[in-house]
Amino acid sequence: MGYRKDDSQAFALPAEVTFAILPHTPFSQTYADLAKSQRRDVILHMPMEALAGNKLGPGALTSDMASDSIQHELSAALQSVPNAIGLNNHMGSKLTQLSQPMDITMRFLRERQMFFVDSRTTRFSKAEQIAHRHGVLSAHRHVFLDHIQSEEHIQAQFERLIRIAHKYPYAIGIGHPYKETLAFLQTRLPQLEEMGIELLPISELMREKHLALAEQAVSQPLTE
Repeated sequence: MGYRKDDSQAFALPAEVTFAILPHTPFSQTYADLAKSQRRDVILHMPMEALAGNKLGPGALTSDMASDSIQHELSAALQSVPNAIGLNNHMGSKLTQLSQPMDITMRFLRERQMFFVDSRTTRFSKAEQIAHRHGVLSAHRHVFLDHIQSEEHIQAQFERLIRIAHKYPYAIGIGHPYKETLAFLQTRLPQLEEMGIELLPISELMREKHLALAEQAVSQPLTE
């Protein structure tokens, strides 16, 4: 979110839905403030270099940047979305495969006690592995809801997300504020409870992951 005034229609969705806001866009600050007023989680949707050479938005991270440039862009982006509690990548099929920029990104997040959600735009992403190495809580996207903007496709992807959520402890879906996606979610999200699915803010999911990791550490025997 961030470029379009029409994106504001997403604020009608349940407050448990987390918003990923692009930095340095016309509505970055406005949407971040409105989300805060709804007590809705916000994460920074950070543009990162793609393999296909996609056009990058303002403040993007690229593979030719020095460490201090990456830190500068991350800091500036966070100033434009000041209440972000985590970060996920916008595009990034190239950058998330590279150790140096991911190391810098995870150090930045660790210092600010922020988490990382990998959009998984490539199966070769190293982002979660590097986040773990730096002690940064992380998770990844399981399903893109609206790669194709049709009700039939969104329905199929949503059903896939539900199947994953039933099989595993949780499932993360990513969608865009397209009118087709918003109309679908406004109808289907209220039905999750009767399917045995709990809709969680991303911060609650990360809290549960943190507790699970802590319990795992306590249960492991100490070694000399």
